[in-house]
Order: sequence, then structure tokens, then C-alpha cells
Amino acid sequence: MKEYIGLDVSMKETAVSIRRGGERIWRGKCVSDPAVIAQLVRKRALAVDRIVFETGPLSVWFYHALRAEGLPAICIDARHAKSALDMAPNKTDANDADGLAHLAEIGFFREVRVKGFDSMLARTLIAARNRLVRITVDLSNHIRGFMKTFDLLVPAGKGSTFEAHVCHLLSDQPKLSAILLPMLEAFGDFHPWAGRDRTEVAAEMQISKGPNVVFAIGADIRRAIDYGLRLAEAPGLRQVPGAVMGYFVDGHPFLDGNGRTLMLVFGELCFRHGFSIAWERTRCMRCFETVRCLSEV
Repeated sequence: MKEYIGLDVSMKETAVSIRRGGERIWRGKCVSDPAVIAQLVRKRALAVDRIVFETGPLSVWFYHALRAEGLPAICIDARHAKSALDMAPNKTDANDADGLAHLAEIGFFREVRVKGFDSMLARTLIAARNRLVRITVDLSNHIRGFMKTFDLLVPAGKGSTFEAHVCHLLSDQPKLSAILLPMLEAFGDFHPWAGRDRTEVAAEMQISKGPNVVFAIGADIRRAIDYGLRLAEAPGLRQVPGAVMGYFVDGHPFLDGNGRTLMLVFGELCFRHGFSIAWERTRCMRCFETVRCLSEV
């Protein structure tokens, strides 16, 4: 008979429940380590069919590690499982593991697609840069706000320009400098990395949107844009506008900007060559499909 296992995963310990033939045959706890869980499964369940656990902070690690051990790990939607688990009279980790094992046995669950480590690395990079950019903006806004109280207006500027303006205004303000210069120093530490382009911080990292749409790596993005600009030199753009736009599209990853900038640059190039494209008469998807075909010719 096949066994079905439910895992209620937490940071330190994982509750394990094993069912066979509609009955629980074993349950217990172990360290939250996929290698330890794999040993336990091989000892307690020789014919395991499904190992079910909910989405959570450790789900990506658990899924790939258990799969690497050759075990049939399945990650399910926690919100979907919550409705079934809340029916238990006592809400405990052991009972949750029992409930998950029961769901695995009857097949009443919603499996989710777990991203690979490469995709999660790209997602982590983007989230980290996003957070650092927000921190630098918050620091600069706080510095500007504090200085306004003392009739010190910081001119417009970012990065090193902003730092230079602040240092100049604080040069004859020793007491205020003692308060704000540490914030400015923190701004200087965050801004250089947060402002760097993805082609510099992750040149060889590929970004995807779902399982079927994959965008170029950073190094290829720069090459595509450079080649498109060279191809756009007179009289190239007038002869092959679709090919030029195709290279621009190839160099525009989904997570690094928006299409308005791409259209603006292409429109300016067309204007310099003495013609324009009536975008309002086109359909967006048909346009990009045509562009993609032209770029492949």
C-alpha cells in the first residue's frame, strides 16, 4: 500500500504525519532539514506516493531539496489548505500535519508551481535593489526636510550631486552637521549599489515571466540595443524599421523599465530620419508580433 505524508514546516521543527489505507500509521517531529526528513521518510514509509506541505518561507528550499532526494514532494496553496485544516478541533502542528497527510491521501489540494533557485535569485536581486532605492529616497527626503527647518534648501540633484550640495550647506553648521552627516554617510553607502544597472550587477542572470517567456540576459540586452542603434544609422532605419524595433524589443526585459521609453527612443529616431509611424492606428500585440518576425529575417 502507498503512504501519504503531511509536513507542517516551521523554522526549528517540522511535524510529520504518515497515513496508509485511510489510517495514520506514524507521526512525530524532527529538525526542519530536508536531509533529516528524507532519512525519516525512507525509514518509516517505503512506498510513499505524496509528500505534501504548504507554501511558506522554507517551501522553495524544501521542495527542491526533497525532489533532489528523489521524493515526491508537492507544495500546495496554504490559503486553500487553511479551510480544511481549520476544521480540526484543536489547532496544533501535529494536527495540521495530520490534515495535510489526509489531503495528500484523498488528493484534495491545489498544487502550486515552485520557482527554481535561478528565478528566486533574480527575484531576490530585484527586491533587494528595490528596497535599497526606497531607502536612499527616504534618506534624501528626510535630510532635505530636516534642513528646511534651519532655512537650508538643498538644490535638485541625486547621488554625488546631492551629497555635494548637503556638505556645502552644512559647512558652517557644526551642530546640525553632527546630526545629519551620519545620515548622509549612510546615503552614500546605499546609493552606489542601488543605482547600478542590472547589466552591471547581474550581467549573466536571466529573467523569466512564467514558464514560457524568457528574456535576454543583461550582457545580451546591451548588445541588442547597441546593434539596433548602429543599424538605425542613415539610411538603415528607413529601410528596415521593423528590424531596428525588433532589436530594441529584444533589449527590453520585462522587469527593467517600461515600453514607453522604448517607443520614445524609436519615435525620436524616426523623426530624425524624416518619417513617423502612426501608432494609434496599430494594435499593440500585432505590432510586436510583426516586429519580432522582421527582426528574425
